[in-house]
Amino acid sequence: MKQRLKIGDIATVEVIVTPDMFAQFEGEIVHRVFSTVSMVYYMEWASRKIILPILEEHEEGMGGAVSVKHLAPSPEGSRLTITAAVSGLEENIVMTEVSVKHEERLIGTGEVKQFILPKRKIDSLLAKLEGS
Repeated sequence: MKQRLKIGDIATVEVIVTPDMFAQFEGEIVHRVFSTVSMVYYMEWASRKIILPILEEHEEGMGGAVSVKHLAPSPEGSRLTITAAVSGLEENIVMTEVSVKHEERLIGTGEVKQFILPKRKIDSLLAKLEGS
């Protein structure tokens, strides 16, 4: 890692809810609101933005766990701010607490766990899976 992260470091992602983010299964829209699946994606993205500046050329981040509470709906056109804050650091593990807000209204919270690994280790893990 190029530099050390510290507890409280943050990164944000801003999005506007579009129909491709609606709650849907096999192309059928269930609710015309921001889906939990989309929430997880953007929580992971905000958390990844935290680690991108510290990765060295030979390193990559790999997700380890996501915990999410989807608290309120957000319809099409809602402007969302997803903020990830470093909440824990352990050798090569970065934990973030993430919030999702529509203006000032909290619509989701969660935690994301990422591992910082050498790319060669990730390649080796994937090669073993492809070989089985």
